[in-house]
Amino acid sequence: MKRNFFFATLAVLCLVPAVHLVLAAPSEHLNWGSQINHSACPSGKLVVNVTQKIINDNDSGVAGNAWAYDDIIRHIQVVKTAPNTFCATLSYQGNFSTIAGPSPNNTGTVGDGVVGTFQGGYRSTVFTGTFAPTAPTRGSLGTFNYNCDTNFNCPGYVDWTTLYFSSTSGFGLAWWGWVYHAGNNGSWVNSVDGNSGDITGN
Repeated sequence: MKRNFFFATLAVLCLVPAVHLVLAAPSEHLNWGSQINHSACPSGKLVVNVTQKIINDNDSGVAGNAWAYDDIIRHIQVVKTAPNTFCATLSYQGNFSTIAGPSPNNTGTVGDGVVGTFQGGYRSTVFTGTFAPTAPTRGSLGTFNYNCDTNFNCPGYVDWTTLYFSSTSGFGLAWWGWVYHAGNNGSWVNSVDGNSGDITGN
């Protein structure tokens, strides 16, 4: 579960050799693309359209443990739907490397260093806010090193909304979901619509 949807904590891209990413055909699927396209928001003006790289984030499983370190490229889009009213979509593409312990769906265990890829993201509810950007509204935001440990302490974490809004109200999640693939170690879907599969083994 990507813990830093909108409140705080976690995500990643570990530059894994391609041989690790094609071990087996993915067995779990998630129709995430249409859910997190900015066109899924009410119509309006696109006021933020940026990419952000996040490294050394961690990822939480259903048992509450940090089960992987993530590196992520995410695409942040914010639509202004009315005066001081907005909707955001964030799409994620990333890599992960596991931490030994309970598997993400808690059906077994996973060893250190199982690698794979994930994708997905979230769409916000319509929210109100004071748009006051302190970061670029187009292009790249650069790299953010969250520097997380296995206890979810992330001294480098930055809430993206604080880069664009001095205050918000009513920010929630209308939809969220991610699908993880680890070749022969399995696939896992973690979504508001339900969880399925798992990533296990060494």
